[in-house]
Formats: sequence, C-alpha cells, structure tokens
Amino acid sequence: MVCRYKSAVRLLLLLLGYCVVLQAVERPNILWITAEDMSPTLGCYGDTFATTPNIDKLAKEGVLYSNAFANAPVCSPSRSCLITGCYPTSLSTQQMRSGFSIPKHMRGFPALLRDQGYFTTNNVKTDYNTANYKQIIEASWSENSNSAHWRNRPEVSQPFFSIFNLMTSHQSRSMVWPFKQFKKEIQSQILPEDIHDPAVAPLPPYYPDTPLIRREMARYYDCVTAMDIQVGIILKQLKDDNLKDNTIIFFFSDHGSGMPRHKRALLDSGMHVPLIIYFPKKWQHLSPSKPGYTTESLVSFVDFASTILNLTGIPSPITMQGKPFLGPNVTTKRRYVYGHRDRVDEVRDLARSVRDYRYLYIRNYMPHLGYNQPTAWPDKGEIRHEFYRLAKEKNMTPEQWHFAGPNRPVEELYDCLNDPKNLKNLAKSKKHKNILGRLRSEHIRHITDTVDLGFLPESEAWKMFGKRSGWELGQSKSIPLNEIRTAAAQVGIAIESELLKNLESENSVVRYWGAIGLTAQKTISNKAKRILKTKLKDSSHAARIEIANALAVHNELNEALPALTAAVNHENLIVVTHAARTIELLGEKAAVAKPAMKNALARAIKIRPPETPATVVLPGDKDLAMFVAFSCRAFLAIFEI
Repeated sequence: MVCRYKSAVRLLLLLLGYCVVLQAVERPNILWITAEDMSPTLGCYGDTFATTPNIDKLAKEGVLYSNAFANAPVCSPSRSCLITGCYPTSLSTQQMRSGFSIPKHMRGFPALLRDQGYFTTNNVKTDYNTANYKQIIEASWSENSNSAHWRNRPEVSQPFFSIFNLMTSHQSRSMVWPFKQFKKEIQSQILPEDIHDPAVAPLPPYYPDTPLIRREMARYYDCVTAMDIQVGIILKQLKDDNLKDNTIIFFFSDHGSGMPRHKRALLDSGMHVPLIIYFPKKWQHLSPSKPGYTTESLVSFVDFASTILNLTGIPSPITMQGKPFLGPNVTTKRRYVYGHRDRVDEVRDLARSVRDYRYLYIRNYMPHLGYNQPTAWPDKGEIRHEFYRLAKEKNMTPEQWHFAGPNRPVEELYDCLNDPKNLKNLAKSKKHKNILGRLRSEHIRHITDTVDLGFLPESEAWKMFGKRSGWELGQSKSIPLNEIRTAAAQVGIAIESELLKNLESENSVVRYWGAIGLTAQKTISNKAKRILKTKLKDSSHAARIEIANALAVHNELNEALPALTAAVNHENLIVVTHAARTIELLGEKAAVAKPAMKNALARAIKIRPPETPATVVLPGDKDLAMFVAFSCRAFLAIFEI
C-alpha cells in the first residue's frame, strides 16, 4: 500500500513538473484577419485609387508579400486547404460545397494549437467544404460564432489563435446586392470624402468602359475601404488590450476579388492575394526581414497551416502537404504554386495552373466552356449582364473577348512580369516553347504526385469512394488515374478516332472524358454520331449524360434529350445537378425538357426552400438542390416560365 502511495506521489510530481515545463514555453499569439473576395487593391500594393490607411500602416510595420497565392479562386476549397494544410484535389474537396469526407485523423490544424494550450476562436465563417465540417469545427475552435474573440479566453495569460473573417468586400456586397442595398449597408460606413468617384475609377484592359462598369468598380473600392475600417477596429482592440507586442498578425484574402474575370478564374486576377505579416519586436527573430520590407518569396495557401504550427513550435502531421515558410528550420523556398478550378455552384469546369515567379501556365481540360459561363449567383449583379450585352453585340476588344467569349484555349501561358494583367497568351510562341514545356511537365508531375482526384466526375467518385474518404482511396493507388488523366488531356487536342476509342474503354471515367472530347470538337462525323447513339445506355450516369450532350451539341437532339430528361428525374441529386446544368447550357433547342426541368425545380424547392440565402452552407442534398434550382430557373427563364 505504501509503495503504491509513493508511486502515485512520484507520478503526480512528474506531471506537475511537465505542466511547469509546458507553461515555461512561451508562444506567440496569432491573429488572422481575412478579407473575402479581395485582390491586392491596397495602397501598400501601389494602388493609388485605394483608401486603406489601416492596412497600409500594418504593412509599414510588417512584411508585405508580393507573390502570395490562393490554391483555388473560390472560398470553400480555399478554406478546405487552409484548415487542413492539404491540397483539396488530394482530399476530393475541390468542388464548391463538396459533400465528401476527409479522414477522421485530419483534424483542423487549430486543434493542434488547442492541444498545446491555445485558446482558439473563429469569427465566424467556416465553410470547410467537407462532410466532416462539424467535427472540424468542434475539434478546432474553443469558440466559433459571430462573437468569438480572444477577449473571451478564461485566463488572460493564455495564448490565443484568433480568426476574424470580414465579409465587407465579398462579392455579395461588391456586385450582387442591389445598388440601393449596397449604399445603405456598406457605403454608409465610410466618410463622404472617401467615396470613390466612378469617373476616375481604374479599369483593367479586359473591362469595357461603360458608366455601369465604372460605377461597379468604384463600388468595389468602397467595399475595400469599409473593410479597412473594420481591420482598424480589430487592431485597435489588440492594442487597447496591450497584446500587440506579443501577437503575430496575418492579413490576407481568400482569393481574388469578386468582380468578373477575377473570382472563379485561375488568372492572377483570381489567385493573387494580399498577404501582410506583422512581427512584434519580441518575435522579430521569426520574421524573414525587417519591418516595412517587401518579399518576393512565393507563398501558397497550402503552406499556412504548417507555418502557424512551426511558428508556435508544434510539429506538423506527416499528412500535411504544405511546408512552412516562416519560423525555425525553413530550409527551402517554393519554386512553384499550384491552382485548381473545378465545379463552382452549378457551373462545371476543370482547369489546373502552375505559376513560378514570372510565368503562369493554365491547362483547361474543358476548353469548350468559356470563362464567363452563366451562373445564377453572380448573375444577380448588373455588371455581369453588361458583359453579356456587350458580348452579344460583339462590342469588345480581344482582351475583353478572352473572358466573355464562348470558349478558352487548351493551354495558356503568361509572362506575369511584363504582362501582369495576363492579356497576351504565349502558349504558341516559339520563343517560349521551353518555358511552356517546363511548366507543362511540372503540372503533370504535381497532379500525379499529389493524386489529383478532380478528374473523377462527382457521381463516379461517390461510387468509388464508398465508406472511405477520397484521400484514403487515392493514397491506396487503386484508381487508374494516369489512364483517366490521359483521356482528359485529349479534350481539345486529339483527333476523332482517338476520342471514339475512349468510348470503348472498360473504365467509365475514360468513357466520360471521351464523350467530353467529342463535345469539344467543332464538328464530328456521321460515324461518330452513330457510335454515340449506341452508347446512350452507358452504365455510368456521368458518361451517359456527356454522351447525350455530345449528340445534342452536334444537333442530334431527338436521341439525346430523352436521356438527359431521364437523368434530371434521377433520385441522386449529384446526377440531377449534372444533367440540369447540361440542359441549361443547351438552351432553346432543349425545349422539350421543360416539363422535366419544372419537376426538378419543384423537387429542389422542397429540399431547400428558396428563402434560404445562397450564402448559407448546408452540405449534402440541400446545397445540391440549390444548384439544381439555379440551372432549372435559368433554363425556364428562357421560355419566360
């Protein structure tokens, strides 16, 4: 009995000693301030039209990054990347409002900070783009609400990691809300003398110069100014609490601005983000340079999680794909950053990008789809309809048509040093042949090494994954991804016979890409049409929809439309989303689909009532129902229904 007592005492003393050691390890506070939908349109980045005194002051006190990039040009995949430190394409969280799971052991990185005694707060957006989002929130955050704040920690000595997500510059405010609502809720926050004059608003060359576009550009800058005021309030709170001297501050945005050709595009206008990091004197040894310095180092969102862990002395999990760019033991700098564009809401797409310090390479795997595809949520904004009007009138320069036209090049290459607006595609330049080859090879290496799952259509992914996560299945190497990527790479390039060969594959995803390849052809032979008609009962829903689409695009509507209308009535909403979008893009020539689209709309409304705001994240069928409704309403509106 005595021995047991002595052992217990010794154990208690050891534990107490361990706790004392933990307390003795001083760690910095970390504050993240993120702005929604904002490019580096700030005074500190040289934008003379911007009014951003608070952020500019922070840049003078901190380090400004001139080459920071998101991994996706939309919010929820970006947040999936930030919270996990992994590429969404490796997790199968690359599609907007995705419903796929990630492995249970992949907790959000703030959970690791909590394990080490940090008080973690998120105010307020999560949108982690996975079915596990509730588990991530529970594990990651001590507080997650619109009142979450470092001030709520139980002990004032407790270190904190706090995020404030500012919606003021979000696309909803900068271009979607009616102008009256914007004036009432956003413009009213700023001083009259700080309201931006549309007459002198800077327009990029890819924007037509019209009064409406000028007004909307000035509106965006007003949103940025209002957001800057909010940043100033948060920074003042930190100073008032005497915490600035022990807090490392990050300011950045989740991707480029919400304006046309920015959000949803892999061009620099959609991927280049502001990043300012402030290091107090106490933690200057962790800084890459002295205050007020601008660094050209390439930075990617995938590196943020491991960087925060490194700054706080916490080892990164081996599953994290990002590498720290700050703190001890940083030995290498990035040579490349990578981007991905996949389905956003109802809009299907697939493109990948690689960027080094100077050049941007974009590979469009669905080149028959343009940059400016119709999309319900942004189309609430007047500026989008101004683009549609001018495109219809053919009243555009080549730089403007690149965005507004009906298709895209298979490959794009831009010299971002000499062409920062990405106006001149150098993919066919003999002078840049070697650069194109290098970046193309790097793209292939990256999607192979990181096991890019984006080439799987969602309905096929659901079947393949079963009870496993996409990550687990991808890491098992059981999916013939090289065969699938080869088929995808033939779209817009291969001759008809090669595409028809893909239709005969035993692999349903190869057949899917074969059909897309035929859709992308300007014309196809009667032989190809006959073969497509024999494949309309394909066992794969995704392949069958694309086979029908290929026939419809090439004017074989009588055979194609019954297959598409049948898919619209399918029980699985992933299948319905795919089919409804396909019918929407066919437009008037798919008139016989009106009854099926009416039924699909009624079903979608029952699942997700229309009064539910689009910004409310409800993963699973409820979000998919919203996307179905988007396509159905747009299609039926053609017929004034």
